[in-house]
Amino acid sequence: MALSLDNLPVELVADILSELDLASLIIVSALSKRLRAVVVDGSLNPWRKAILYGLEMEPPDSNLINLSVRNIVPHQNWVEAFARAKPDWILFQATLPNLKDKDWEECFSRRFLPGWKKWKKDSMRWRPAFLATLSMIVHRRKTRCTADEAWTSYIVLNRNGSANQLEASSRNFSPIALFNEIKLQTDLLHLETYIRVLVRFADVRILVLGVQRKPRKSFQMNPNAAYLLHPFDASLRKIHHPTPDASFANYPYYTPGGHDKRWTCVGPLEEGGRVWVGSLMLVAQLLSPTFDEGEEDINLVVGPGHSQYASLTWSDLWAIAPWMAERITKCIDGPGLGLD
Repeated sequence: MALSLDNLPVELVADILSELDLASLIIVSALSKRLRAVVVDGSLNPWRKAILYGLEMEPPDSNLINLSVRNIVPHQNWVEAFARAKPDWILFQATLPNLKDKDWEECFSRRFLPGWKKWKKDSMRWRPAFLATLSMIVHRRKTRCTADEAWTSYIVLNRNGSANQLEASSRNFSPIALFNEIKLQTDLLHLETYIRVLVRFADVRILVLGVQRKPRKSFQMNPNAAYLLHPFDASLRKIHHPTPDASFANYPYYTPGGHDKRWTCVGPLEEGGRVWVGSLMLVAQLLSPTFDEGEEDINLVVGPGHSQYASLTWSDLWAIAPWMAERITKCIDGPGLGLD
């Protein structure tokens, strides 16, 4: 008996179709009733790989622009696509699908930090809230406008186990200046500042600023710093709300490819046999088209397009690093070490 697609299980047919590009999938969906049934089945979903690949192209695959008007694409693909796609493409090129309000809420949760829900008005549905937040991000990436957020929040992890949520003026927000003040208060200003990307999302990356030195006095070490950056816990799960960028697909674990710089360590020691000392500062930096994936340390916060930031709050920290909830001994709103 000759082998044909009609003789294969639908799961295997779906795997074969998932290797096609968007243009070919559209054509295949019209070839036969059986192939169309496979293509439209949300549980088989051969579209996912082609859509994600099309979004990564530069420019994105032109077949994506009006793909949503076809009733052959399962709706869950659009939730994932809108969690990853470039904001300009969503706002100005794509034909938006007719998703339910709960699906737009899922799009919002998978793309944005939880604290950004503050920009959704009570009377607003999730589709306009999603698009309005995207528009605000595009505007803030291109300008120094601070009308939407006059004060920017950030998190500081203290070496005594407590943590602070602090804020500074958005107009003059400078992580380096703020962290230098922290270093001055802890007598560490003479030491170099190290900066790491904790995780990257579609519109923002979480930066960690800290100080490293050779081990000397144990009381200066910040044990929560190493545990935040590279948690040695096999029970941790990948996070999906928000969804990490492809360069951090395995987060909180190591993602191969050269962009995840968190794991240059041997046990508790960082590169060069150093440890994290003093306080650690976390900020949310809005992504810019001018970013270089290979940036390290000071180059992460200086240069064109590197001066736009958004607030990072407790709810954001628990979403991107839920394992820290049991490690932080006290959460303090405002300055102080929590030493009652």
